[in-house]
Amino acid sequence: MNFMRHHYQITVTDCHRARHYTLTQLMRRAALAAGGVIGAVFLGCLLVIYALSGRVEKLDGNLADLDERNTSIQQENERLIARQAQLRGRVEARASELIALSDDLEQLESIIGIDPPASLPVAERMSVASHTAFEKRLMLASIPSGYPLEQATITSSFGMRDHPVDEETRLHGGVDLRASMGTEVKATADGVVEYAGKNAGSGMGNMIKIVHNYGFSTVFAHLSDIDVEIGQYVSQGKPIGRSGNSGLSEAPHLHYEVRYLERRLDPGSFMDWSFERYQTVFEQEERVQWQSLARTVRSKVRIMDRPSSPQAATLSAISR
Repeated sequence: MNFMRHHYQITVTDCHRARHYTLTQLMRRAALAAGGVIGAVFLGCLLVIYALSGRVEKLDGNLADLDERNTSIQQENERLIARQAQLRGRVEARASELIALSDDLEQLESIIGIDPPASLPVAERMSVASHTAFEKRLMLASIPSGYPLEQATITSSFGMRDHPVDEETRLHGGVDLRASMGTEVKATADGVVEYAGKNAGSGMGNMIKIVHNYGFSTVFAHLSDIDVEIGQYVSQGKPIGRSGNSGLSEAPHLHYEVRYLERRLDPGSFMDWSFERYQTVFEQEERVQWQSLARTVRSKVRIMDRPSSPQAATLSAISR
C-alpha cells in the first residue's frame, strides 16, 4: 500500500499488447520539471518568433520604403541627366553663338575702324563698338554724305572749268550729276531748308539750300520741281525735289554743292563718304576742323548715354 502511494504506473497499449511502466514520485517531479522547462522554452521560442515576426514585418516595410525611395532617386537621376544634357546643349549653342558673335564683332570693328585689345571682354568690346558706330552714324546723318540721286554719274567735277553754256573759265563750285528730267533728288543730311525757289541772276534756276549742323550746307540747282518750303525740317534721304534744266543749263542734270561756313568744298569726297569708307573725307578735305568736330559729336553721344540728364532728353527728342 505504501509502495503504491509513491509509485505511478503508466500503461501504453496498441493493437497487439499493453505495456506497463512504473514511475516513482521523484521521477514524476523530474518529468514535470522537464515538461515545465520544455514549456518555458517553447513559450520563449514563441515569444522570440513573434518578436522576430514583428521585426521582419518592420524590415519589410522599411525595404518597401527603400525601394520606393530608390525608384524616386532613379527617376530624379534620370531627370537630372536629361536636364544636364539640355543645359549642355544650351551651353554648346551659346558657345557657338558667342563664337559667331565674336566673328561678327571683329568684322564690325574692322568696318568702323577700331582695334580694341584682345584681352578686352566681349561685352566691353560691344559697348565700344556700339558707341563708335553710333558716333559715326550721327556724323553721317548730321554732315552731308552719300549721293543726292539714287544712281549718279559725275559729268563735271569740282574746280576750274570752261562753262558749257557761256564758255567762260571760272570755278565750278560743285559737281554736275547726270540725271534725266524729273529724277528724284534727296537730302544728303538732316537739316532745315533755308531757300527753296527760283534763284534769279545766279544761273542756278530752281534751287534748294539746306542748312545742316556744324556749319555745313548743301545746294541743289537746275531743278524742275521743288517739294519743300523754307523753314521745313528734312531728314537725310528725304525727297526734296526733282532734277531738271532750269537756269543756265544746256541739258537736264543736277548741280550739287557742299559748303562749310559758306566756303564751297569738293562734294566728291562727301558723296563717297560712308560707314565703310569713314576716313576718306577726313583725309581728302583739310579745310574742316575734323578733330574738334568729332570731339563735339562724341560728347553728345556721351550725353545721350545718360538718359536722366535734360540734355539727353533734348538730344533724344531731336534725334527722333
